[in-house]
Amino acid sequence: MNDIIARRATGLAGITAAVCFIIEVPLYFLYSGPPPDANVLTRLLIGIVALAALILFVTGVRELIKRVNPAYEWVGTVAFAAGLVYATVTLVSSGLEAGAVIATDHPIDPTITVNGTYILYGSIGRLLLALFLTALGYAVTRTNLLPRWVGRSAYVLAAVNLAFVPSLFFGNTPAHFYAANGWGSTALMGALLSYWLLAVGISTYRSATRRTPTPAPVL
Repeated sequence: MNDIIARRATGLAGITAAVCFIIEVPLYFLYSGPPPDANVLTRLLIGIVALAALILFVTGVRELIKRVNPAYEWVGTVAFAAGLVYATVTLVSSGLEAGAVIATDHPIDPTITVNGTYILYGSIGRLLLALFLTALGYAVTRTNLLPRWVGRSAYVLAAVNLAFVPSLFFGNTPAHFYAANGWGSTALMGALLSYWLLAVGISTYRSATRRTPTPAPVL
């Protein structure tokens, strides 16, 4: 795979993941009480597709970093590993929620009922994303893989994610901003990641057109 195709494929994966996340997040706020099963399963299905695309994105990022500057391949590997583990942890959380909804004969709110997902979506997810974003930010600023705003914004978003890691000490009420499963540590952070990922995906895709190979000299 040449550099142009790799950048376009990685960019499209990032855009796909971002669009799915953007569609998914509002579905959590349609109902004040336990949502119907269709709502929960739909948003989880969209999230699963988004996470699959995210795996493709982080894989592509590692490959691009290695291509641009092999000396920083280790940073790309850190970003890939953190992104892959984040996707895996979130997929497990989605599976637990979907299983609880399917097995229950009345509507439930899995963000409250399924206790095992509190820390997976919250503190664990925030820490893994902070690691991914820090590694990506470092790689971008060192290799000029993408515009510098990508690296700087990745650092900022990583710091915000780290700020939510201690939220596990503040209960399990989703309506609270800083609870273990609060809207700040889950929905807000998900929304921020979605729009950042959309911008980075577009930037990655567009970077392919700026790297047109120089024609060989005519002898």
